Amino acid sequence: MRQLKYSQALSEGMVQAMERDPNIFITGISVNYPSGIFGSTVEATKRFGPGRVFDAPAMENGLTGILIGAAAVGKRPIIVHPRVDFMFLSFDMLLQLSAKWRYMYGGNAGIAPVVVRAIIGRGWGQGSTHSQSIQAPLAHFPGLTVVMPAFPADAKGLMLSALKHTGPVVMLEHRSLYDTSGPVPEEATPVPLGKAAVIRQGKDITIVATSYMSVEALDAADELEKNGVSVEVVDLRSIRPLDEETILESVRKTGRLIAADTSWELCGIASEVAALVAEKAFKSLKAPVRRISLADCPAPVSHSLEKVFYPSASTIAKAAMVMLGKDGGSLGLIDRADTFKGPY
Repeated sequence: MRQLKYSQALSEGMVQAMERDPNIFITGISVNYPSGIFGSTVEATKRFGPGRVFDAPAMENGLTGILIGAAAVGKRPIIVHPRVDFMFLSFDMLLQLSAKWRYMYGGNAGIAPVVVRAIIGRGWGQGSTHSQSIQAPLAHFPGLTVVMPAFPADAKGLMLSALKHTGPVVMLEHRSLYDTSGPVPEEATPVPLGKAAVIRQGKDITIVATSYMSVEALDAADELEKNGVSVEVVDLRSIRPLDEETILESVRKTGRLIAADTSWELCGIASEVAALVAEKAFKSLKAPVRRISLADCPAPVSHSLEKVFYPSASTIAKAAMVMLGKDGGSLGLIDRADTFKGPY
């Protein structure tokens, strides 16, 4: 199967959907710029022009309300937030109106399916107001679907599913993923919403991860295998709905769990996974659950502090060795270099 970058897979998913459905359009800050949101909207701009791919002013709340209205009359809007942090301004419309649309009107007002793309994660010292991952507060609200594709095929497949869904979908994309590559089918193959993927089979320990932490988990698993540890890696892909059965089945097999998330621990996705396992698979556990997430403070700006603040493959691998009662001193240097260049 051919290899595509994450950004190319996203682009192909949107373009294929737009070819089939003339009601789909893309808007947001800088979507039609030459950089095209890390290249992900360049092809759509070329193919469909300013009538269906157009820039928007910085009016997140008002724009979201306009797009919900467009969706309610049959359009399929995609809105892109180059920095997820400014998406907080849209929460009134997104959470109060869009997420509750079918509930408020008892199904008598049709559907209002908006797809929201938002960029999360670290990048060249962006600090506490430009680098957040906000899956936890979003996933708290019924009526909203929240996905976090970690690999190119899932980025394309989840986008295709989102554009067929009957409710609002938020897709959170980590900055560090756009240049990563992987196999992607040429055909328009949807990936089901609400279904996790076991991306590596193992028997000693389960790592349940989100977004870029799934990439880090695979790197950790490769190193742990050299030290005699068999790791199963579950990429959540979908945060709401949460695929409880896949998580529980894996933990019941391995008896150990590390939950790794791109955001904070308190009230976070790692905590939700830990609670699920404690409630429904406690008797299968051979060791306490371990959560790997951000330090309990806003993100720093300096590179030296960032290296301490953000967990990595070595963080996961060392935690696994401790959980298994092994010496972590034999682990190699496995952390990836930070190659992110910006501008966002």
